[in-house]
Amino acid sequence: MTAPRTIVTGLFISLDGVVEAPETWHFPYMNDEMDAAVGEMYAGADTLLLGRKTYESFAAVWPRQSGELADAINGIRKLVASTTMTGADWNNSAVIEGDVVAAVKELKRQPGGNITLTGSIGLTRTLVAAGLVDELRLLVHPIVLGTGTRLFPEGSERVPLRLTRSTTFSTGVLDLSYQPV
Repeated sequence: MTAPRTIVTGLFISLDGVVEAPETWHFPYMNDEMDAAVGEMYAGADTLLLGRKTYESFAAVWPRQSGELADAINGIRKLVASTTMTGADWNNSAVIEGDVVAAVKELKRQPGGNITLTGSIGLTRTLVAAGLVDELRLLVHPIVLGTGTRLFPEGSERVPLRLTRSTTFSTGVLDLSYQPV
């Protein structure tokens, strides 16, 4: 029997826990260290799991990009969790039909590489609550935004985590990896 696939969630997050609209605040922190960290999240994956909003924003940008990371993202199989989409036009994309938790459980049982889940806060919350996320990788930016959607809002269920890795970039960004306890 093959080992279950691993789901790695990668998120840009502010010091006060905001994950909303990172495209408006995280670019000043982009450098070679950040590029390498983001590339590493995709390196061992053969599937990219996205929510509808993240899929739409990625599909609007990545097909027109070039380079190693763009090639990886454009070439990887992409599965979209959405109750409103009926199709996905971006290369190697498909919409998950039915119950997303059941579909992801089945996906984890199939042979293959890692499954990378990026952005997609609602999907991340759902899969963390269902115990399906194996690694939560947070790129914590040294900025306080004050408002915006937080990864775990007030009233969220308790999720104990164990720090498995930490690195500090020259920009002050913390690259933290956690596993559920």
